[in-house]
Amino acid sequence: MPGSLAFPAPTRSVHATCDKGARGMRHGSGRASSGLRRALVAAGLVVTALAAGASAAPSAPGRFPSPPAGAPSTIWAVGDGAAGTSAARGVASMVAAAHPAAFLYLGDVYEFGTAGEFAHNYDPVYGAMRSITLPTPGNHDWSNHAVGYDPYWSAVTGGRPPSYYAVSVGGWRLISLNSEEDHGPGSAQSLWLARQLRAPGTCRLAFWHRPRFSAGLHGDQPDIAPFWRALRGHAAMVLNGHDHDMQLMRPKAGITELVAGAGGRGHYPVDAADPRLAWSDDTSDGAVRITLEPGRARYAFVATGGRVLRSGSVGCTPPA
Repeated sequence: MPGSLAFPAPTRSVHATCDKGARGMRHGSGRASSGLRRALVAAGLVVTALAAGASAAPSAPGRFPSPPAGAPSTIWAVGDGAAGTSAARGVASMVAAAHPAAFLYLGDVYEFGTAGEFAHNYDPVYGAMRSITLPTPGNHDWSNHAVGYDPYWSAVTGGRPPSYYAVSVGGWRLISLNSEEDHGPGSAQSLWLARQLRAPGTCRLAFWHRPRFSAGLHGDQPDIAPFWRALRGHAAMVLNGHDHDMQLMRPKAGITELVAGAGGRGHYPVDAADPRLAWSDDTSDGAVRITLEPGRARYAFVATGGRVLRSGSVGCTPPA
């Protein structure tokens, strides 16, 4: 596969197993999982793989390149598909065939985000789009990011990939946040986000892994509230994965949230009676296509094979 790298053998992490154990905790599961992970880290049970002699990413910071200028510009997004399954390959092939300006990978390289799993589960599926991918880490890959996520993406960034970053495309600002790194009030990430939101206008699309609101199996993630509070009045769209389904939430505080976690690793049920939902699908594999232009974004949830399941548009206020 073009652009692939040779990686050392996988090193097991406990973090993703914690997530599996939390699946039955519908609401607040993200907080429980992260709390358990901290306890495991303190006990020395989360292996970073550096101890096994794996090479780390470059220490100098790098950056993800901005997509080509011009509008309208079409991007695609999906998460939870780096499992090496035939379903994941079907979703990835559909996205690649569309030749998007950028591909947003919404997190999770299974099972533990090791170097070997990036080589065997991510690269054969999405590696052809590596140079145009704008990733955000998931709960399955972040505990081993020093030897998995970071070295893999350093081939694109030319240095240590940033944990969070922003690029411009189609008259919009795309903001990649990290739900797996400290994002509480006063954290480095929250202060950086505040600086990104100083300019007027709402033509911003923020994306990260675990959704603040979800009618799916994982449910709401209360610890993500600082992101949502910061984005109110400054962004029009949010994209997330984590729940293995597709969801369109009704606008809240001027923000439309889309969940696109049906990347090919099975499906999680959605509570279709949740009044916050505008639409959902928990049986199809697929991705979200978004066409961006100044003042508007047109989205479509597309199933593998090209069938449009749901489409719509979101308006925004361009900068003065």
